[in-house]
Amino acid sequence: IDNRVGAHDSIEAMNEGTRIHKKLQGKAKAFYHPEVPLTHVISYDDYDLVIDGRADGIIFDPDLLGRFIPTIDEIKGTYLDVEELTEPVPVHLAQAKCYAYMFSRANDLSAIEVQMTYCNLDTEEVRRFSETIEFEELSEWFNGVIALYKRWADFAYYFKITRQNSIGVVRFPYDYRPGQKETAQDVYRTIARGRQLFIQAPTGSGKTLSTIYPSIMAVGEGKAERIFYLTAKTVTRSVARETFSLFYEQGYRAKTVEITAKDKLCPLEKRECDPEHCERAKGHFDRINDAVYDLLTERDMFDREAIADHAAKRNVCPFELNLDISSWCDNIICDYNYVFDPNVYLKRFFGEGGRSESIFLIDEAHNLVERAREMYSATLTKESFLNTKKYFKLYNGGIPKALDKCNREMLAWKRECEEVYFPESIDRFLLALTNLCNAFERFFETKITLEHMDEIREFYFEVRNFLAREEERDKKYSLYCDYDTVGEFAVHLYCVDPSTQLTERLHKANAAVFFSATLLPVNYYKRLLTTDPEPYAIYARSSFSPENRLILVGNDVTTRYRDRGPKEYENYAKYIDRITSGRSGNYMVFFPSYRMLNDIADFFEGNFYRKEISIIRQEGSMDEASRDEFLKAFSETADGQTLIAFCVMGGIFSEGIDLTGNKLIGAIIVGTGLPQVSVRRKILQEHFDDEGEGFKYAYLYPGMNKVAQAAGRVIRTASDIGVIALLDVRFTYSEYKKNFPREWADAMVCNIENVSEKVAIFWQNHGNMI
Repeated sequence: IDNRVGAHDSIEAMNEGTRIHKKLQGKAKAFYHPEVPLTHVISYDDYDLVIDGRADGIIFDPDLLGRFIPTIDEIKGTYLDVEELTEPVPVHLAQAKCYAYMFSRANDLSAIEVQMTYCNLDTEEVRRFSETIEFEELSEWFNGVIALYKRWADFAYYFKITRQNSIGVVRFPYDYRPGQKETAQDVYRTIARGRQLFIQAPTGSGKTLSTIYPSIMAVGEGKAERIFYLTAKTVTRSVARETFSLFYEQGYRAKTVEITAKDKLCPLEKRECDPEHCERAKGHFDRINDAVYDLLTERDMFDREAIADHAAKRNVCPFELNLDISSWCDNIICDYNYVFDPNVYLKRFFGEGGRSESIFLIDEAHNLVERAREMYSATLTKESFLNTKKYFKLYNGGIPKALDKCNREMLAWKRECEEVYFPESIDRFLLALTNLCNAFERFFETKITLEHMDEIREFYFEVRNFLAREEERDKKYSLYCDYDTVGEFAVHLYCVDPSTQLTERLHKANAAVFFSATLLPVNYYKRLLTTDPEPYAIYARSSFSPENRLILVGNDVTTRYRDRGPKEYENYAKYIDRITSGRSGNYMVFFPSYRMLNDIADFFEGNFYRKEISIIRQEGSMDEASRDEFLKAFSETADGQTLIAFCVMGGIFSEGIDLTGNKLIGAIIVGTGLPQVSVRRKILQEHFDDEGEGFKYAYLYPGMNKVAQAAGRVIRTASDIGVIALLDVRFTYSEYKKNFPREWADAMVCNIENVSEKVAIFWQNHGNMI
């Protein structure tokens, strides 16, 4: 493993490679046959092993195959000086020899010539290596390769039989909750028909089980080969893993892997993926095959700990082991990125070609809208070009000059920009970026190591991503320049509507199921997450008794900017005091910003503090240990004591956490959660104004989603009891109420004067205890 070498799958390198292939093939002499498909079948007792591929070129006269030796030509483009090559790269030569064997066997040849053609992508200088190989020698080599692979083929074939047979014994592990069976049936029908389904599933409706179970059944009936469970949260990945475990207890046999991010798996204090700094990188590929095979045959479930432990034992990179294991797995639990992000998606499943015979189960799908906008957008800052130039004092290679050209283009825009600027054309900038990328590729091929290599590589990938996003820019993108949060001048390709890009990925699967407790209004999510006509949509029934929760709407407070101030903060503090006084226990209070959180928390502590109260506040940057410590407080509240946690809507504690029973008995939501006005929100509003949905798409729907997520922290199981308070007069307006989940139909309007009474009656009806 050596990340000091350039990214060979870059858009520019691939395009240049294709061009060189076509040019060399076009200049070839007579009897040169380009892009020849080859197939070879090996029959074993139980299955056929099919090897196929496409040779770059084969030189032969069909009428004279028996008299003149044909030549297999394998072409490779490179930024290296081809004169420095002394022999073919072994893996390149092996590819050519496979084609040579397949062609020789099919045409009964006694010998064949194998030619490696290397061409520099800049200078187009060519260097060739060739050798004639007797078929007997080639056959011995090829059979040796197949013998090494056969254990993998055996594993894939026989374990699939084991998996399919085991699915026959799988049953739904519990009694169905109300509506749960119908949801599972709808998921199954969606998969059988190869469609897309959107599920609004209230908390506690068992949506994870209702989607995984029918997916396993569909795999058992041959409707797919693999299940991808996609989510944005570590907690929900754990829930998915535990759900699969329920079926393992019944005798289900399948390989399930949870893919963990590289930085979380890397054992080094600072990740440096090259053989000089990492012992595991050195010789990794000599050890990885045995490491993967042994782990596959030892167990069926591969979580973060299992991967890390085995990687340490076998001295291989844990992240690469994680990815290699996934190639042989039936169920893959991972972040959205590994399917949808154009820079990190799993090419082994979703590269060129057709469908992956997969089912996509997309949990917490409300998060995918903004995540997708991030994935398909790109930003470059002017300062990054200037900073990168400083790193190339010891190496030139045309990079400083290319950086200067890019900087000059951005400087011209900066002179025109006061707050925001929309360039009419960026063609010259794109040409300068393309030349810069090519210069970087040449630099990476040299394997020269400079200081700040991490920063150099990161900048290179940012430039490459910008060019890639420009390739797909259409009316669903906005091109603009502005100054970022630290005052740096930046140019943005902002993906306003990611539905087209997402649909391209969704079509890699046989079927896709989007589900969330807050997928309202469903037409908003259908509009932005897919372009497929008429995807299915259902509203799963709630299994919770409405008597177990009190929903209050405060009509005498608001967080509108013009009304914010000490008086309004005092009113909110009174609400918090009167609601939390109704019963001792744990409460979460959610605010639209950290500033309002701290202003109101300060006022509350100064004027309404009681000795039985403990107060904790969410901070702007909390590591994993700090988050765990924050949540731990909810398990340590003594009887008669009250914990009030001040949090931010849309933050790490407003979704994806389970505080069941008496760990949480109330959620107080301060304001409507509308995003702050910004350049991007204005762009969103203007874009969707054409459809009459500008304000709703830019502000209302994202805000109400955050409100619903925060409220959903309270009732997590059928036995939970609690209070949900929505404190803003705007919640009484029809355009907001229309976006309430149907379970909120019994919400009661209140004010500061009567809220204590309503809370008291609720707790009295529940015996003042849980």
